[in-house]
Amino acid sequence: MTDQSLPPENSTEQERKASWMLLFFAWLIAVTSMLGSLFFSEVMGVTPCVLCWYQRIAMYPLVFILPMGMFPMDEKVAHFIIPLPILGGLVALYHVALTWGLIPENMQPCTQGIPCSETTIELLGFLTIPLMSLASFILIAGLLIRIIKRDS
Repeated sequence: MTDQSLPPENSTEQERKASWMLLFFAWLIAVTSMLGSLFFSEVMGVTPCVLCWYQRIAMYPLVFILPMGMFPMDEKVAHFIIPLPILGGLVALYHVALTWGLIPENMQPCTQGIPCSETTIELLGFLTIPLMSLASFILIAGLLIRIIKRDS
């Protein structure tokens, strides 16, 4: 016996729930990235370079703006916040290329103070702070793009 007395759940409500989950995962990645960067600098004593600061500038606002789109649910937050992970990802990509030695010395922005090309932490033998940052920005941008595509 099938229960046909219950009305089928509204598909737009299901889409809103899916978009909420995508926003939540993007927020979770942003929070983890922010706490990780603060752990590295404040607990482990790793001084951030100039490019690290630019990446923080792109990441930290996500922690506060994404929940504004979740409570109450508003998919449009993805439309106006998407530039931050894209720009942060571009800076992180440049930073990764710098640490891998793909950028010549005359194009390096960190000439004084902490060198941007220096690898201070390497987890699992290959995971550097700029690479973790790049992965976070790519994941967040991917989730936001998925929300934008669902919304249109």
